[in-house]
Parts: sequence; C-alpha cells; structure tokens
Amino acid sequence: MRIGHGYDVHAFCEGDSIRLCGVTIAHNRGFKAHSDGDVALHALCDALLGAAALGDIGRHFPDTDAKYQNIDSRLLLREVKQLLHNDGLVCNNADITIVAQAPKLAPHTGAMCEAIASDLSIAVNRVNVKATTSEWLGFTGREEGIAAHAVVTLV
Repeated sequence: MRIGHGYDVHAFCEGDSIRLCGVTIAHNRGFKAHSDGDVALHALCDALLGAAALGDIGRHFPDTDAKYQNIDSRLLLREVKQLLHNDGLVCNNADITIVAQAPKLAPHTGAMCEAIASDLSIAVNRVNVKATTSEWLGFTGREEGIAAHAVVTLV
C-alpha cells in the first residue's frame, strides 16, 4: 500500500463559474489558471502521482505547454490513472478537502464523488469529497481563491 498527499491553490478572476472535481458550479468569479483551474482534481493528481513516486502534476502537464491551455482536468486525472496502471497500481481510496468561503459546495459533493470514481474506475464509496471554510481567515477567507488537499492510498 502507498499513501500520497496533494495540495493546490487557484486565485479567482473574472468569470461566472468554477470547476471542482469535474463539476461546474455557478459562482460570481472564475479561476485564474492555465487549465480549467480545478484545484481539487489538481490536488488529487498530485496525491496520486506522489504515492506512485512519479513526480507531480507540473512535471507531467506543464503550464508552459499550450496543449494544456484550458484543458478539462478530468482528462489529466484519467492520464494519471493510466500512468498508475502502467506501474501496476490502482487507487484504493481518495479523500479530498476543499477550502472555500464561497460558494457553498455541499450540494455538489455527491456529483463530485461520482465524477472522480468514474475517472479512476473505482467504486463511488471509495471517494470522499468534503468542504470547509477558513472562518474568514487568509486568502480563502477573503474569497481571493480556493485551496484543496487530497489524500489517497494506492494498491
């Protein structure tokens, strides 16, 4: 068994929605990012890659490469799953924490778990997504952006 942890942050910019765990959520801002800015999937990719000792998301999908401009992060997650498969590894479970003052994410966590489970080809009961605030502290509390942590086990 292997354990990995991932963390990512994206600032807000102009926009009317954000993507988290592959789910589009209406919001009064968007993410400033090279890709779609899905901080939760980026943290998850880093956790998976770290557990497999395969580096990080920037190594595999650099933000200097035009082919990743505005890319759907679910495609990146599926590519990471293939890298794990190539090494004989599969995700056993994933636990993701999204730190955001707004928008409210609880109504979306079920769809988020389903999207991740589908992309990783694992049962939905092996995926957990939860959200918390930072109680108005720091950049997330000032609603300047969103952060995400992910912890995974691989077998």
